[in-house]
Amino acid sequence: MKILKTLLLDNTDENIAKAAEILKNGGLVGIPTETVYGLAANALDGGAVAKIFAAKGRPADNPLIVHIADFTDIERFNLVREIPETAKLLAEHFWPGPLTIIMKKSDVIPDEVSAGLDTVAIRFPSHPTARKIIKECTLPLAAPSANLSGSPSPTTALHVMSDLNGRIDAVVDGGMSDVGLESTVITLAEKTPRVLRPGGITLEQLKSVLGKVELDNAVLHRLEKGAKVSSPGMKYKHYAPKANVILLKCTDGEYIDYVNSHSGESTAALCCDEDVEGLNVECFSLGKRSDYSAQAHRLFDELRKIDEDESILTVYSRLPSIDGVGMAVYNRLIRAAGFEVIDLEKM
Repeated sequence: MKILKTLLLDNTDENIAKAAEILKNGGLVGIPTETVYGLAANALDGGAVAKIFAAKGRPADNPLIVHIADFTDIERFNLVREIPETAKLLAEHFWPGPLTIIMKKSDVIPDEVSAGLDTVAIRFPSHPTARKIIKECTLPLAAPSANLSGSPSPTTALHVMSDLNGRIDAVVDGGMSDVGLESTVITLAEKTPRVLRPGGITLEQLKSVLGKVELDNAVLHRLEKGAKVSSPGMKYKHYAPKANVILLKCTDGEYIDYVNSHSGESTAALCCDEDVEGLNVECFSLGKRSDYSAQAHRLFDELRKIDEDESILTVYSRLPSIDGVGMAVYNRLIRAAGFEVIDLEKM
């Protein structure tokens, strides 16, 4: 792979124009969004999109999300066959914001974006810099998370540089991502709307707008063998630090007792503020036990801090509740752990 000189660009109008020019010329740029940083390319150029997969080491059967700067861009760029009324309703409530909507794609969407599926995932981000870059490009942008495939997603420009320096053309520094986890993904390409990946927009919020909304089995469990990947984040081990993450299904007291009984110099805890005082290992706290939005915001940053300490080989965390944003934290943690869960309640 050709080594590039990756530019780290401050968030100025001049640099936004520079980033847009790179994208229009088929290059790759790390861009800030409210969820995580995205690795952007011209979504209508299959050759440019292919560079994303090469830079990340991403499997080709993992579809990408197309980012737009306004709801009208869907028709302007002829991205889908038709816009369902349910999509318009969701857009009224949650766009711009951390929600991705899957619809039947038009012929302008390259197979590199859709992974050969007949659908396309579309998002209208709320981050002002992301929207400025898209508008300046006058193009929709395909953008998965701007990290090496499988590693924790980036929530700062420095995270992007750590993973992709020399692999992409530039990164625009727009500060730390507000949400901290990738967007909620809902498909409207089937009879009943279905959540394929949880995020900052909760299942409860979606039901309050649409009524019946199903939850895909792969949100909380492994994708069934042979099943197609219809959304990013469904099939592969994701979001993982170099250390082995082990999840415990247990009470608060059982968690502390188990971790302390398995403590050592190479052990750490990915825990909550309330656990820290009782633990005898290095702690990486996600915040208050009941504040899942804060945990979502800090999760990837804490996983990357764990990566910075090469002496840590094993990390113990507790399986969170699946209520509200807790479902998104659960989804990311169980994939970071490769679905390795120790159920202390059955021991």
